[in-house]
Amino acid sequence: MKYLHTMLRVTDLEKSIHFYESALGFKIVKRNDYSEGEFTLVFLRSPDDEEDGPCLELTYNWGKKKYVRGDAFGHTAFLVSSISDVQKKLKDNGYDLSWGPGAAPNGKTLIAFIDDPDGYEIELIERH
Repeated sequence: MKYLHTMLRVTDLEKSIHFYESALGFKIVKRNDYSEGEFTLVFLRSPDDEEDGPCLELTYNWGKKKYVRGDAFGHTAFLVSSISDVQKKLKDNGYDLSWGPGAAPNGKTLIAFIDDPDGYEIELIERH
Protein backbone atom coordinates (compact mmCIF):
# COMPACT_ATOMS: atom_id res chain seq x y z
CA MET A 1 0.00 0.00 0.00
CA LYS A 2 1.28 3.46 -0.89
CA TYR A 3 -0.02 6.76 0.46
CA LEU A 4 -1.11 8.99 -2.45
CA HIS A 5 -2.85 12.19 -1.34
CA THR A 6 -5.03 14.11 1.06
CA MET A 7 -7.95 16.10 -0.37
CA LEU A 8 -9.09 19.48 0.95
CA ARG A 9 -12.16 21.33 -0.35
CA VAL A 10 -11.38 24.99 -0.97
CA THR A 11 -13.58 28.03 -1.56
CA ASP A 12 -11.13 30.17 -3.57
CA LEU A 13 -8.91 27.97 -5.73
CA GLU A 14 -6.53 30.66 -6.95
CA LYS A 15 -6.02 32.03 -3.44
CA SER A 16 -5.28 28.52 -2.16
CA ILE A 17 -2.88 27.78 -5.02
CA HIS A 18 -1.06 31.05 -4.34
CA PHE A 19 -0.72 30.16 -0.65
CA TYR A 20 0.65 26.68 -1.23
CA GLU A 21 2.94 27.68 -4.12
CA SER A 22 4.22 31.09 -2.99
CA ALA A 23 4.24 30.76 0.79
CA LEU A 24 5.16 27.07 1.11
CA GLY A 25 6.93 26.25 -2.16
CA PHE A 26 4.59 23.49 -3.32
CA LYS A 27 4.53 22.68 -7.04
CA ILE A 28 1.47 21.90 -9.12
CA VAL A 29 1.65 18.34 -10.41
CA LYS A 30 -1.69 18.23 -12.20
CA ARG A 31 -4.75 20.42 -12.72
CA ASN A 32 -8.01 19.25 -14.29
CA ASP A 33 -11.31 21.07 -14.81
CA TYR A 34 -14.42 18.91 -14.95
CA SER A 35 -17.12 21.07 -16.54
CA GLU A 36 -19.83 18.39 -16.43
CA GLY A 37 -19.41 18.02 -12.68
CA GLU A 38 -18.53 21.69 -12.17
CA PHE A 39 -15.36 21.11 -10.17
CA THR A 40 -11.59 21.49 -10.50
CA LEU A 41 -8.90 19.26 -8.99
CA VAL A 42 -5.38 20.54 -8.40
CA PHE A 43 -2.65 18.24 -7.09
CA LEU A 44 0.38 19.86 -5.43
CA ARG A 45 3.54 18.31 -4.07
CA SER A 46 5.73 19.54 -1.25
CA PRO A 47 9.12 20.80 -2.49
CA ASP A 48 11.11 18.15 -0.60
CA ASP A 49 9.02 15.13 -1.61
CA GLU A 50 10.06 12.70 -4.31
CA GLU A 51 8.56 12.90 -7.80
CA ASP A 52 6.19 10.04 -6.98
CA GLY A 53 5.59 11.21 -3.39
CA PRO A 54 2.22 12.05 -1.87
CA CYS A 55 0.25 15.10 -2.94
CA LEU A 56 -2.19 17.57 -1.52
CA GLU A 57 -5.36 17.60 -3.61
CA LEU A 58 -7.30 20.86 -3.66
CA THR A 59 -10.89 20.37 -4.79
CA TYR A 60 -12.83 23.42 -5.90
CA ASN A 61 -16.56 22.90 -6.42
CA TRP A 62 -17.52 25.76 -8.71
CA GLY A 63 -19.58 28.40 -6.96
CA LYS A 64 -19.27 26.84 -3.49
CA LYS A 65 -18.38 29.65 -1.07
CA LYS A 66 -18.54 27.92 2.30
CA TYR A 67 -17.99 24.52 3.90
CA VAL A 68 -18.82 23.31 7.37
CA ARG A 69 -15.73 21.68 8.79
CA GLY A 70 -16.33 18.96 11.31
CA ASP A 71 -14.37 18.58 14.49
CA ALA A 72 -12.87 15.24 13.51
CA PHE A 73 -10.23 16.55 11.09
CA GLY A 74 -7.12 17.88 12.80
CA HIS A 75 -4.27 18.99 10.57
CA THR A 76 -1.65 18.04 8.03
CA ALA A 77 2.01 18.04 9.10
CA PHE A 78 5.29 18.67 7.33
CA LEU A 79 8.87 18.16 8.42
CA VAL A 80 10.92 21.32 7.79
CA SER A 81 14.59 22.06 8.26
CA SER A 82 13.86 25.49 9.76
CA ILE A 83 10.58 26.89 11.03
CA SER A 84 12.21 30.35 11.00
CA ASP A 85 12.94 30.04 7.27
CA VAL A 86 9.35 28.98 6.56
CA GLN A 87 8.03 31.83 8.69
CA LYS A 88 10.13 34.34 6.74
CA LYS A 89 8.75 33.02 3.44
CA LEU A 90 5.23 33.16 4.86
CA LYS A 91 5.68 36.77 5.97
CA ASP A 92 7.18 37.70 2.59
CA ASN A 93 3.90 36.51 1.05
CA GLY A 94 1.52 38.15 3.53
CA TYR A 95 0.98 35.22 5.90
CA ASP A 96 2.33 34.20 9.31
CA LEU A 97 2.28 31.42 11.86
CA SER A 98 -0.98 30.99 13.76
CA TRP A 99 0.86 29.44 16.72
CA GLY A 100 4.44 28.95 17.79
CA PRO A 101 7.11 28.10 17.37
CA GLY A 102 7.24 26.16 20.60
CA ALA A 103 8.42 22.89 22.03
CA ALA A 104 6.45 19.78 21.16
CA PRO A 105 5.06 17.75 24.09
CA ASN A 106 7.90 15.25 23.66
CA GLY A 107 10.47 18.04 24.17
CA LYS A 108 12.53 16.77 21.24
CA THR A 109 11.09 18.83 18.39
CA LEU A 110 10.03 22.38 17.69
CA ILE A 111 6.56 22.83 16.22
CA ALA A 112 4.46 25.65 14.80
CA PHE A 113 1.10 25.95 13.07
CA ILE A 114 -0.19 27.94 10.13
CA ASP A 115 -3.68 28.20 8.68
CA ASP A 116 -4.30 28.01 4.95
CA PRO A 117 -6.85 30.38 3.32
CA ASP A 118 -9.73 28.05 4.23
CA GLY A 119 -8.59 27.66 7.83
CA TYR A 120 -7.05 24.19 7.51
CA GLU A 121 -4.25 23.84 10.03
CA ILE A 122 -0.77 22.85 8.94
CA GLU A 123 1.78 21.73 11.51
CA LEU A 124 5.45 22.42 10.87
CA ILE A 125 7.89 20.12 12.65
CA GLU A 126 11.58 20.92 13.09
CA ARG A 127 13.67 18.14 14.60
CA HIS A 128 16.69 19.02 16.72
